[in-house]
Amino acid sequence: MKKILILCTGNSCRSIIAEALINAKLDGIKAYSSGVKASGRVNPNAKRVLEENGIWKYEYHSKTLESVIDMDFNLIVTVCDNAKETCPMFPKPIKKLHISFSDPDGGKYEEFIKTYSEIEKNLLPVIKSELL
Repeated sequence: MKKILILCTGNSCRSIIAEALINAKLDGIKAYSSGVKASGRVNPNAKRVLEENGIWKYEYHSKTLESVIDMDFNLIVTVCDNAKETCPMFPKPIKKLHISFSDPDGGKYEEFIKTYSEIEKNLLPVIKSELL
């Protein structure tokens, strides 16, 4: 099983959506997410879009980087520019990719649907080609 870390700033929207999509749609890969400045909460609209698509799990929550930094990842993906710029050094060398998505936080629910679709369309094929 390959392990991937999805990293963003607050770990409340984009990275949670990406984590859930990868875990639901890519066999052989286990995704985790965290934030460089974790908000401590999952945005209710992010949770809603995952529930409506049948892929929400109660294990999804906003996590600090410290809670995952010692795990052995095969790939780290930053999904926002701030996370790319502030991505810390990990104990072991790990391949990193950056694919930025606009932040739906504070927007209408339709923005979360759009982000979900963009992550599914643009991120999942890249991860599949990198790890499978």
